[in-house]
Amino acid sequence: MGNLAWIVPLAIVLLLILWTIGIYNGLVRGRNETKNSWSQIDVQLKRRYDLIPNLVETAKGYIKHERETLEAVVKARQTCVDLKNAGNIGELMKADGALTQSLRGLFAVAENYPQLKANENMLKLQEELTSTENKIGFARQAYNDSVMRYNNGCEQFPGSAFAGMFGFKQAEYWEVEVPEERKAVKVQF
Repeated sequence: MGNLAWIVPLAIVLLLILWTIGIYNGLVRGRNETKNSWSQIDVQLKRRYDLIPNLVETAKGYIKHERETLEAVVKARQTCVDLKNAGNIGELMKADGALTQSLRGLFAVAENYPQLKANENMLKLQEELTSTENKIGFARQAYNDSVMRYNNGCEQFPGSAFAGMFGFKQAEYWEVEVPEERKAVKVQF
């Protein structure tokens, strides 16, 4: 009987240790999943940033009078690249919204130039950019799903008790920062 008295407390301590390790590993897994999801957005943003100079160069020959539109796209792209390299997710989200708006402006201007609109390179670039935009949208959705799971792990008990102790901080969601992007698109024929 004396030998069994120490086994129960030891088993309880061992179970608590294993439970703590499980919670810690779950938080690490969530944080890494969130980082991976962000990397997927990063890959698509890089692809988009690489396509934009080609798009601008193709449009330049046709849109001589729309210099402001082209310059806005180039400037917005460079801002995004700089923020991406700096790792500033919050500011990158805002700048990405501005880039999306400037690209919409470029496409709207391109509609006024029939030769540009029919240019094979322009059509291919627009198609690539549209495909990339879709991939970015899916990557953002996956990122936000990862953030939600990770943040739930950090906020829900018992994870919340350990998250602060082990230095786990909540991740930021990807959110629309430009109010114009929330508005419904008007389609006129």
